[in-house]
This record gives sequence, C-alpha cells and structure tokens, in this order.
Amino acid sequence: MMNSQEIQDILPHRYPLLLVDRIIDIKPEVKAVGLKNVTVNEPFFQGHFPGNPIMPGVLIIEAMAQVSGILAFSSGAKGKSVYFMSIEKAKFRKPVVPGDQLRFEVKILQKRNTVWKFSGQTYVDNKIVAEAEFIAMVSEKELING
Repeated sequence: MMNSQEIQDILPHRYPLLLVDRIIDIKPEVKAVGLKNVTVNEPFFQGHFPGNPIMPGVLIIEAMAQVSGILAFSSGAKGKSVYFMSIEKAKFRKPVVPGDQLRFEVKILQKRNTVWKFSGQTYVDNKIVAEAEFIAMVSEKELING
C-alpha cells in the first residue's frame, strides 16, 4: 500500500533511523500493518552482540511507533508532527536476527485531543516477538519548533 519513498514523504526519519520498509495495510482511525526486512548489514548489528547479532528491542518499539505515526497521518494528523511520549507494557518474547521479516501491527486505542494511545505487536513468521502500548502527542509543527 505504501513503499519506502511514500513513507519518507510522511515521516521525518531517514537512514539509519527509518525502520519501516513498507506499509501493506492501513485502515484510517483503526489500524496499520508495516514490514521491515532485517539484514545483517543493519548498522546496529556492529555493536549489538557482534558474532551473535540481535536487533535491539528499543528499535523494534521505535519501528512500531513509526507505523503508528503513519496511521496517525492517515487518521487526521496530516501536516502535523507526532511525538513519542511514553511506552507502557513493553515485552520482548523472542530475539530478532538477520534474515527475519518483521510485521508490525498497530492500532489506535484512544484519541483525546492531541494525545493518542496506540497498541502494537511485532511478529516474525506469525509468532509475536514484541509488543507494547505507547502514547504520542499530535501537534502542529509550529508549537514544537517555534
């Protein structure tokens, strides 16, 4: 549904912090599904357990948050900025290694004015590897930058 160039048109992230390759499903106001192919060439593998590369859990959470940002954009936050505020109920169930394809499924749990709550799960081969709830602030760009 959305390739990497279209994702870059929405998100301010760039390599090496753009962690979503594609969006394959999006239902505004409800949910989004994104993908990331994990390769051995990822820059974080140089320092995160060399010889036994494991993707850092915090980057998996960040990727879910990026998919949430895309969902927010399609749900009324077009032209606005989405800022991470908190992470809750984070769990990491299985290591993510080179060769894995991550499928991120996020949904909107609640919207109250500028504060939105999301739930996210990450899967590899239909097995959950991570999950979390997170809160973000949706703001006019000028409020933060100016």
